Amino acid sequence: MAYFLGILSAVSGIFPVAAALLNYRNLDRVLKIAAAFFIMNMASDLIQILSMMMGAVNNQPIIHINIILSILFTGAIYYYALVSTPLKRAVIVLVSISLLIVVYCLIFINNIWEYPSTSNTVLSLLVIVFSIVYFYQLLNRQEFIHIEKIGLFWINAGLLFYFSINIFLFMLFKRIIQVHLEEYYMIHNVTNTIANILFSIGLFCKPQKTS
Repeated sequence: MAYFLGILSAVSGIFPVAAALLNYRNLDRVLKIAAAFFIMNMASDLIQILSMMMGAVNNQPIIHINIILSILFTGAIYYYALVSTPLKRAVIVLVSISLLIVVYCLIFINNIWEYPSTSNTVLSLLVIVFSIVYFYQLLNRQEFIHIEKIGLFWINAGLLFYFSINIFLFMLFKRIIQVHLEEYYMIHNVTNTIANILFSIGLFCKPQKTS
C-alpha cells in the first residue's frame, strides 16, 4: 500500500502541469505563476528520482533549493492575488523574513546534506498564513461571486490542505525517521495526491471578471 501511494503521489504531480498546458490560454497572471510553481515542483521531484536512480546517496540539496523557490513562487502568487496594498507589503516582508530564516537554517542548523525540517516548517507556516488571508479576502468581497469558479480558490484550498497537515510531519521528521517513516509518509503521499487534484481543478477554471 505504501509503495502504491508513493507511486500515485509522484504521478499526480503531472495532473496540474497537464491542466495548465491544456488550459494555458485561459490562465491569468496569477494562475500562470501557479502553473510555473507546479512545473518547478514536478521538475524537482523528477530530478530527485533520477539522481537516486543514478546512484546518488543524498539528494537533500535539491529539497533545499525547492524550498527557497517555493517561498518565492508562493510569495508571487499571493502578492498578485491579494488586492490590499498593506497586504501586498506584508507578503514582501514575510517572504523576506522566511528567506532569511531558511538561509540561517541552512548555514547554522541544517547543512545542505541534511533534511531541511525547520525550513520546510517555515514554508508551511508562510503558506498557511497566506492561504487563510486569501480565503478571508474572498469571503469579504463586496460583489457576488461563484468562488467555485475561481481557479485560485481551488489552488489555495490545495495549498492549505497540504501544508496544514504535513507541517507536523516536517516538524517531527527527525523523530519520525527513527521509527516508522514509511507509515507516516503515507500521510504525505495521500495529501499530496489530493492537493494535486485540487490544483488541477483550479487550473482548468477560467478567470472570473471582477469589479
